[in-house]
Amino acid sequence: MTVLKENLIALHECPQVTRSLLRKILSVNDLLPSLRQITPEQFAEALKIPISRSSKIYQFITNPYIMKKLDKNRTNYHYITYYDKQYPPSLRTIPDPPLMLYARGNIQHLHTPLNLSVVGTRTPSHYAFSAMNKILPPLVQANFTIVSGMAKGIDQHAHKIALGHNGKTIAVIGSGFHHLYPKNHQQLFDNLAKNHIIISEYPPDQPPKKYHFPERNRIISGLSEATLVIEARVRSGSLITVDQALEQGRDIYAVPGPVGASTSEGCHHIIQQGARLVQSYEDILEGYCEKN
Repeated sequence: MTVLKENLIALHECPQVTRSLLRKILSVNDLLPSLRQITPEQFAEALKIPISRSSKIYQFITNPYIMKKLDKNRTNYHYITYYDKQYPPSLRTIPDPPLMLYARGNIQHLHTPLNLSVVGTRTPSHYAFSAMNKILPPLVQANFTIVSGMAKGIDQHAHKIALGHNGKTIAVIGSGFHHLYPKNHQQLFDNLAKNHIIISEYPPDQPPKKYHFPERNRIISGLSEATLVIEARVRSGSLITVDQALEQGRDIYAVPGPVGASTSEGCHHIIQQGARLVQSYEDILEGYCEKN
């Protein structure tokens, strides 16, 4: 492992190092590779941070117990930095790419040619399940990799459809691997970790926090050429994902729902704003063909 990668891993797991500070560190020439050769005072001066904060960072990255724990974690998970060839190419193009990804499973799934992100409500109707069962299987059979967030409802069903039709799927979670969330489907988690791939931006020991999920959503959208929304309220995480996908220059597809249903309102709203209306899998195939 290179010094650059080792230092980036250590800093990423340090509680005193935020995403913005980490980007600042990377912007200072030669600071990351020389991290362990300079003093806390020099580090504080280079970044214009208090010496108290700098000292805590150095205590963390030089603590033998913590370094031993990181080594143990690296035997159980893939650590993929922004500088690694295993890093998903599509994430390099988004405005705020994750600098570190933790992964369990087959990292080759991060380099499949056709991806579709699928998002929606945690409380889907029978109509939503029926629509998914018609739209997604032909796409899986056409070698689309299904990307979702392993949340209850639409996400988990999307992963299951990929599994049930011998396809590939990627789950992006909003917590570390030691704190699986949600906890309702351990069997699905184990299956994805063994035969597909689960990724997280958060270190293994990091429990889920509310703000993790909007952050996580930019990775779900960023991994794919397009995002498909199936049942979503106007104010929902799914529409946050849509906003992030649009910022990333991705395409948006939406399945219309029954008039009057609250979970139809989000899809109808984004269709009115220009999302492509989906009635069958062919609408998505045509959209991909037009773009490529």
